[in-house]
Amino acid sequence: MMGERFLGDYVSDKRSDVVIATKYTCNTTSMQKDVRLNPNLGGNHRKSLVENLNESLKRLNMSYVDILYVHIYEFRTPIEEIMRSLDDAVRSGKVLYVAASNFPSWALARANTFAELRGWSSFIGLQTRYSLLDRSLEFDLQPACAELDVGIIPWGAVAEGFLTGKHTRESAANLKSEHRSHKVADHLKVEKNWKILDDVITVSKETGRTPVQVAMNWVQQKPGITSPLIGARTVTQLEENLKSLEFKLTPEQVKRLDEASKPAEIPFPNSFVSNYDRFIGKNIEVPRKFEAISTSCNFGRINL
Repeated sequence: MMGERFLGDYVSDKRSDVVIATKYTCNTTSMQKDVRLNPNLGGNHRKSLVENLNESLKRLNMSYVDILYVHIYEFRTPIEEIMRSLDDAVRSGKVLYVAASNFPSWALARANTFAELRGWSSFIGLQTRYSLLDRSLEFDLQPACAELDVGIIPWGAVAEGFLTGKHTRESAANLKSEHRSHKVADHLKVEKNWKILDDVITVSKETGRTPVQVAMNWVQQKPGITSPLIGARTVTQLEENLKSLEFKLTPEQVKRLDEASKPAEIPFPNSFVSNYDRFIGKNIEVPRKFEAISTSCNFGRINL
């Protein structure tokens, strides 16, 4: 919440030059000690949206935000209520665009279908986890976003810091008991992750870039990706992240990282894709919006 105040002060004289986004869903009273949890300030229901949006605007000292995200799909508020409430926020002038975060593909599709049929504002973006260590996005969410014309804003591109290369196999014992540290510790336990990191470091030496920049550049080259989120805590980290835009991994380097990070298990019906060419013939072209996805992921396909 303090971040919104700092941000509002910083951009107060350049509001038209920046795109400001905020979120609602998480209960703000849960972050305050000795304060009783207020159910009106958490969840995706209309009151939570109104209360949290108004509080964000006060902290930002702004009359509107460019993008309002639904932070989490919480399986409680009806999707129709979510989309109608968001559309009302847009029509009020307090929000320009709406987007989703951490949504399952079926909920994203249902939400935008509701919006399209009823003339409401639909989701224009999706924040979701995506990195060389977690490519589950590619099975369902990525093609869903292509079909719905939704941009993907990935978070976790460096896997809670694991892909920075700063950790070793002995690091788990020295990590502090913090939320993010526990996540890094989980990454340290998986041998495949170390092999992925080895390839990232090899490519970083080939390009003269840091492992962070290589990991982020790989994400940026994937279909549907618009603007990866970064979690820089210092100016130095921010500058390092931004330099990932200054180069482009070669197709061979991308392929090498693809192979190293290829998911071990392919869920159904994606695992059935290997039979498609056999059933319908290779001469039937994939629609353009799916072409980049089918050629870059290509999980399970066989050459007949």
